[in-house]
Amino acid sequence: MLSTINKLKPALRIGLIGMAAVSLSACVALYRNHGYVPNDEDLAEIQVGVDTRDSVTEAVGTPGSAGVLRDSGFYYVSTRMRHYGATAPKVVSRELVAISFNQSGVVQNIERFGLEDGRVVPLSRRVTSSSVESNTFLRQLMGNLGNFNPGDALGE
Repeated sequence: MLSTINKLKPALRIGLIGMAAVSLSACVALYRNHGYVPNDEDLAEIQVGVDTRDSVTEAVGTPGSAGVLRDSGFYYVSTRMRHYGATAPKVVSRELVAISFNQSGVVQNIERFGLEDGRVVPLSRRVTSSSVESNTFLRQLMGNLGNFNPGDALGE
């Protein structure tokens, strides 16, 4: 029996070392990059008052998003997030390049913003009131049993 225990000690030791390595690797921060922002050299090719939407797309690529209105700008957004263990992901850095156009589609302004320039925008929730808030599904179903008239369904 002692020889069996002595044979298991190295395997147990390797198993414990492996478990420790796996548990420590779960604590390593992982970074994810989302989006695209053109670099300064590419933005230097764009001339304010000269370039149009098409020439901007050719120079720096298609934007990640654009304004809702036809005459609004292009927006290039890049975000770097840190995932650490079981905690929620946290935004480490965010960069935004906004290219605005005038009414004729010519570049009017180029701006660069970072996470430090951001402002928290409070959102207001508009919820339509409902008359079924306190009624469960079964209560609503049973409540409609007395309201059914077979003659209405037959067209009489």
